[in-house]
Amino acid sequence: MAITTRRIGVVLFQLGGPDKLEAIEPFLYNLFSDPDIIDFPFARIGRKPLAKLISATRAKKVEHHYSQLGGASPIRRFTAQQAWSLESELRKRGLDAHCFVAMRYWHPFTREAIAQVREAHCQELVLLPLYPHYSSTTTGSSLNEWNRLFHDALPVHRIECFYQNRTYLASLVEKIDEALQRFPGSHGVELVFSAHSLPMSVVDRGDPYQQQIAETVELVMAKGGWPNRYRLCYQSKVGASRWLQPSLHSTLRQLGEKRVKSVCIVPISFVSDHVETLGEIDHEARGEARRLGIEQFEMTSGLNDSATFIRALAELVISALSGPARTECAADCLVSSD
Repeated sequence: MAITTRRIGVVLFQLGGPDKLEAIEPFLYNLFSDPDIIDFPFARIGRKPLAKLISATRAKKVEHHYSQLGGASPIRRFTAQQAWSLESELRKRGLDAHCFVAMRYWHPFTREAIAQVREAHCQELVLLPLYPHYSSTTTGSSLNEWNRLFHDALPVHRIECFYQNRTYLASLVEKIDEALQRFPGSHGVELVFSAHSLPMSVVDRGDPYQQQIAETVELVMAKGGWPNRYRLCYQSKVGASRWLQPSLHSTLRQLGEKRVKSVCIVPISFVSDHVETLGEIDHEARGEARRLGIEQFEMTSGLNDSATFIRALAELVISALSGPARTECAADCLVSSD
């Protein structure tokens, strides 16, 4: 049943990714130029030169991952699929919904999404960052960019996290069940939840990401009811500063030393497949596991346009529009209205 007759615009925020090999370095430059990512004393002077250095160095290291994916990140395609599927689901539920994609560091940029919102003559907006967990470096950065660029007099609802949403958790359980079925016997499989890492300087400032990731792992394990051993690790560290530990690499080494033969990796902080799952985990970590004596290495597929995940997103949008102060998220992650 429709809860409003107004034309609703739903903006899906994501990191973005290069659409060709030549775009890798400028994509990384945009990322490391972000003040929500790189912040230090005198950053206004040093941030851009540092971003130029990091992006040039990092581009050389990750180019082979993108080459294995056909020369581009699939994140734009998967996010577009999610937007289309969510729009269809919301319309089935009686909403005049129009979904748009706003990437933070590559096309379609936030300003491009804003132009589309205006062209569609939306009367009310829901901002939905596709990051289940809140961090100032992801959701915070995306919403800050939106606030810098959008000043139209429209009602705007913001969803800041959704890691406790029951349907979202069910979509993760489905993917883990699918992966476990690829093992001849699932009871001896070690589940390794891998989340994108974060600098400890961000965590030390009170960022809730680490706590929310750990809570998600416990919620998923409880909902799935598996008897398997499990652990949490982090990946995608950049630079020499302290980041969240343990790393995926050190975790695989520990599993190899313990002669664990069956490992299932669960990319817990991602909602679609991209270079960090398909490249870092399914290619690089898989090869490392093989060298360490791990005989079967599987990775759960991304949520992508999973029907259950799309239902979770629809629930979030409808909840935001119907006006409750909070969703099922923790108190520091609100569905809020402006």
